[in-house]
Amino acid sequence: MAIEKVSSEDFERINSAVDKLKMYFSKKANEIGRPLTYNIRTYGCQLNESDSEKLAGYLDQMGLVDTDAQPADVNIFNTCSIRENANDRLYGNLGVYKSEKLKNKDMIIAVCGCMMKVDENIAKIRKSFPYVDLIFDPQQLHLMPILLLKSLNSKKQAVEINDVDYIADDNNMPITRKRKFRALVPIMYGCNNFCTYCIVPFTRGRERSRDFDEIIKQLNDLAKEGYKEIMLLGQNVNSYGKDLGANKSFADLLRAAAQIKGFSRIRFMTSHPKDLSDEIIDIMATYDSIETHLHLPVQSGSNYVLARMNRHYTREQYLHIVKLFREKVPEGAISTDIIVGFPGETEQDFEDTLSIVEEVKYDSAFTFQYSIRPGTKAATYEDQVPQDVVTERFGRLLELQNRLVYESNQRMVGKTYEVLIEGESSTAPDILTGRTKCNHLVNFIIPESVCKFTDANEFEGKLAMIKITEAKPYSVEGVLESFINE
Repeated sequence: MAIEKVSSEDFERINSAVDKLKMYFSKKANEIGRPLTYNIRTYGCQLNESDSEKLAGYLDQMGLVDTDAQPADVNIFNTCSIRENANDRLYGNLGVYKSEKLKNKDMIIAVCGCMMKVDENIAKIRKSFPYVDLIFDPQQLHLMPILLLKSLNSKKQAVEINDVDYIADDNNMPITRKRKFRALVPIMYGCNNFCTYCIVPFTRGRERSRDFDEIIKQLNDLAKEGYKEIMLLGQNVNSYGKDLGANKSFADLLRAAAQIKGFSRIRFMTSHPKDLSDEIIDIMATYDSIETHLHLPVQSGSNYVLARMNRHYTREQYLHIVKLFREKVPEGAISTDIIVGFPGETEQDFEDTLSIVEEVKYDSAFTFQYSIRPGTKAATYEDQVPQDVVTERFGRLLELQNRLVYESNQRMVGKTYEVLIEGESSTAPDILTGRTKCNHLVNFIIPESVCKFTDANEFEGKLAMIKITEAKPYSVEGVLESFINE
């Protein structure tokens, strides 16, 4: 698969398409007497969230107005192919739009994201959902205005799937960020690992790093704009720079980001254990602005299963990383991903997973039941684990992990932590929410003696000291003691 950098001439073509679409939507808005709206529904990971922010940036430039109402005048489904339930949700949601499209033929429906790199999914949409106007893959995200204009002009369903892995400079793309305080910053795209259960190398393409200086420019701009938290994103951030040939590594990038003034939190994910260097842990321990939280997917505690997954590390190597992190970042937290029921997993293999969970004592974990992903090597394995066995094992894992999370939260009670406020909590009115430096979720109140609560939005992005008063199964509760003056 070819890799190409998006040129300045390409962006001129894209901007020209944006201008034409702005005129088109303005005319439509005048005809119906109101601004046209858009809605983006995002499935999956933070990279998909970042992609949706770029799509929103283009749609804002076209004069459309973001709305939570569904359907909108322009509807985009940004899909994920990692889990089967994401596929099911997409098809269920698309089915609802059939009657809406019959009532409003000018309504636009587009589907993009990782699912669109799987031929079976495209065939299903073309057959069962012919009212979808545009289908395109994640590598062509930057070309969305050109593809949308082409679709409108043809008045036919447009399927735009390419074999080119593009590298686009984010500094040349409009981005409408969902959070006032947090900026998602992809540093690389694609994956070269070919884990046997994962379809990402086929949907996101091969690893390709963004230019080091372009990323640093973007980070400096974000700091000047007042963003307090950045999240450096990649399918495997530890592989950053290997394809650049310029002696720039993820350690270099992380260190440079930490030296930019203005950021309270620097986060990154995801780290692959086989590529996580001791240097990265040293950098995490050195700079106050780097979050003391390491997301380190283990997937299984069994060496046999890890080998069949093509993970390229052993249980012992993984535990060495954990030990080093605990020593150098003693107040840090570790989260993980775990798959239950991978083909060939025996009861002993699963017990190995339970034992590594007990030994590491993860502060949080994303746990999944294995599901077959068409196109992956594991989909061809004949020793699939029966679903009832998978479900029973999954229940045991959840019971253990939930206990460990609660114990982790209980250890926080009575202590005071620095929290970056994210806004209003969904738990109750007048409750704010935020996260500690080690990524624990904190819901808290503001006593009137400290500050009168009026609008939650005024606190978003502020740093505060919160005393933890109570542990919950998945979060902690506390009381604001003071704001941190910056």
